[in-house]
Amino acid sequence: MAKIAQGAMYRGSVHDFPEFDANQDAEALYTAMKGFGSDKESILELITSRSNKQRQEICQNYKSLYGKDLIEDLKYELTGKFERLIVNLMRPLAYCDAKEIKDAISGVGTDEKCLIEILASRTNEQMHQLVAAYKDAYERDLESDIIGDTSGHFQKMLVVLLQGTRENDDVVSEDLVQQDVQDLYEAGELKWGTDEAQFIYILGNRSKQHLRLVFDEYLKTTGKPIEASIRGELSGDFEKLMLAVVKCIRSTPEYFAERLFKAMKGLGTRDNTLIRIMVSRSELDMLDIREIFRTKYEKSLYSMIKNDTSGEYKKALLKLCGGDDDAAGQFFPEAAQVAYQMWELSAVSRVELKGTVCAANDFNPDADAKALRKAMKGIGTDEATIIDIVTHRSNAQRQQIRQTFKSHFGRDLMADLKSEISGDLARLILGLMMPPAHYDAKQLKKAMEGAGTDEKTLIEILATRTNAEIRAINEAYKEDYHKSLEDALSSDTSGHFRRILISLATGNREEGGENRDQAQEDAQVRLLPICTGQLAGPCQALAVGWGSLLPGTWLV
Repeated sequence: MAKIAQGAMYRGSVHDFPEFDANQDAEALYTAMKGFGSDKESILELITSRSNKQRQEICQNYKSLYGKDLIEDLKYELTGKFERLIVNLMRPLAYCDAKEIKDAISGVGTDEKCLIEILASRTNEQMHQLVAAYKDAYERDLESDIIGDTSGHFQKMLVVLLQGTRENDDVVSEDLVQQDVQDLYEAGELKWGTDEAQFIYILGNRSKQHLRLVFDEYLKTTGKPIEASIRGELSGDFEKLMLAVVKCIRSTPEYFAERLFKAMKGLGTRDNTLIRIMVSRSELDMLDIREIFRTKYEKSLYSMIKNDTSGEYKKALLKLCGGDDDAAGQFFPEAAQVAYQMWELSAVSRVELKGTVCAANDFNPDADAKALRKAMKGIGTDEATIIDIVTHRSNAQRQQIRQTFKSHFGRDLMADLKSEISGDLARLILGLMMPPAHYDAKQLKKAMEGAGTDEKTLIEILATRTNAEIRAINEAYKEDYHKSLEDALSSDTSGHFRRILISLATGNREEGGENRDQAQEDAQVRLLPICTGQLAGPCQALAVGWGSLLPGTWLV
């Protein structure tokens, strides 16, 4: 079942099933699909009365008991809209969203409405889970796929939302509210043309609590709601996306109530939308959606589903709806108040810094991102500003700047820097902007590329990094080049040199205290080949370089 904030009331329509037995449920589903035909009534009754977490346990037990994939069996036994609904219910929620987005951007054309609905409504945590699920399910990067299938300001806003970096502060600055109101007004109503970037920055990053106050003040200041300005200043899918964002900021349940009504009104039913919302909101805010629906449209969600669908598909949807608010005693007029989320601050270990670059005091990633964008915008490049910012921030702060740059402008800071600077300065600045492990991984990759091998770079990096740094390099190498560092070293080096490099690349050096007796023995026995000249070439260079880093001066 979905997690809820401490102190908040659960507003989903589907609950954990009491006395749940995953083995028993797996057996019941197997029996329902065994033989000629299938018992659809039993399938829908069981699946719609279990929470998503319980359904995942059923899937695992089904495979353990029968060696078969439950979802595949359900696909085989069921058909049409009912199959799509049941299969979606059986997927983890993030994977369900990932599948919807994959379908929306696959083939000819794009289902922009699906992209807008999902990316405008999900929380930061849900967005992070979605990105991870998409990567796991399709071995592709969601951001890259969205960029490849969309364009313009619509694309930029989708990328900003996809970062899942919306502020979560409950405390709102009145001064910042007034500033944002003024910035939005000047970006639209008071400007010849429209500064779309300002709308993207504010609506894509500010907290919900902050933006609600901005919308209220905007109406007082301009005499019109923010939605009217968006309709007047923006257009196309970008306009629709920004209006959806505003609706979700004001009230996510109301946004979904409206989507559900539009999916069923008039001739025909938009079943994909209906299924997607009923599945994704059944354990989050379905009770709030029902309440708003009943108030706004003067009919219950239950009755509209009942009149617009049929068969097992209808029965399953009504189970997810959870009740008829037109029935006596069912309608509740007061909206549930969702408690503010409580955020825990994790303890940060204090590390003694010995480098020449320290974290900047009064660090402001927003200001730095804007300054870098300004330095690269227009004719020419303000290299002095770029150098000053990059060299006076710690690596952790530079990563924050990269993330903020993407969140604000929907652009990749590294790509922008590559296009604006060149030569040794570009190599230096881009190197500083990379996380250390990824920089080392890149240097190792370059050392082994093409004809010949740069043994000095291999020695320098692998002989000097700590276990933790080596493990991070391994992960970065695998992530960036889809090949293990050990395999790359094995194919590009040989002999004792290769054996030592691979040993170092495991990152398993002993890290206990000193043992002087053992050190003396090692110095006389194990290092004798170095002292007597029995090692040569890169192997000798590696051993000498390695020894020079150890405490004392015992290797000469």
